Amino acid sequence: MYLNRISMVCALTGRAEVIRVMLKDQGAEFDEKVITMEMWKESTLKASCLFGQLPIFEDGDLTLYQTNAIRRHLARKLGLYGKDQREAALIDMMDEAIQDLLNKYIKLMFEKDDSGKEGYLKALPTDLKPFEKTLSGDKGSFLVGDKISLADYALVILLIHHQVLSPPCLHAFPSLQSYLKRLCARPNLHAYFHSDDFKNRPIIPGKRT
Repeated sequence: MYLNRISMVCALTGRAEVIRVMLKDQGAEFDEKVITMEMWKESTLKASCLFGQLPIFEDGDLTLYQTNAIRRHLARKLGLYGKDQREAALIDMMDEAIQDLLNKYIKLMFEKDDSGKEGYLKALPTDLKPFEKTLSGDKGSFLVGDKISLADYALVILLIHHQVLSPPCLHAFPSLQSYLKRLCARPNLHAYFHSDDFKNRPIIPGKRT
C-alpha cells in the first residue's frame, strides 16, 4: 500500500508520531516531508493549511488535516479499527482515555519549569491503572480484541514517552510492562524504535534526554 505524503512539524512528536508508527508497523510505503519550526515560520505553508496547522496528510485525492482524523482514516484503511462496531466503540473509548492522558503530558512538557512534575507523577498511577486492568484480563495481548488497533499504537508511544520522563513509572504495572515489551518487539516497530530517525527526533523541544 502506498500513501502519498505526510507533512509534519518535527519538533513535537507526541501527537504526530503515532501516525508514523502505524505506517511503519504495517509496512505501508509513504513519502514524508518534515517541516522544521524555522521552515514553518518562514514559509507560506501555514496560510495554505485549512486550520493553520500541521500535519497535512494526502492519500490520493483526499487531503486531511487534524492528527486524530488522520489516525482514524488510517486505522479504517489498514484494518486497525476492530472486527466489528462493538470493538470499534471500545477502541474509541480506550483512545479517548489515552488522549486525556496525552493532553496532561503535553501540558506538563510545555511548562517553563519542573514544578508540576512531582504532582503529575503522583497522579500517574491512577491514570495508568485502567490500562493495567484491561491488559491483565485473560487475553491481555491488546487493548481491544485479538489484533493491534489504533489505540495500541497511541498507548505504546505514550508509554515510551513516560519512561523517558520517569524510568520507574511502570514498575508497579506488570501487564503494561509486558505489553510494551511485546509490542516493541514487533519486527517493524523494533527496527523503527532503534533507528536514528526515531532516536534523534525530540519529543518536545529541549525535553528529550
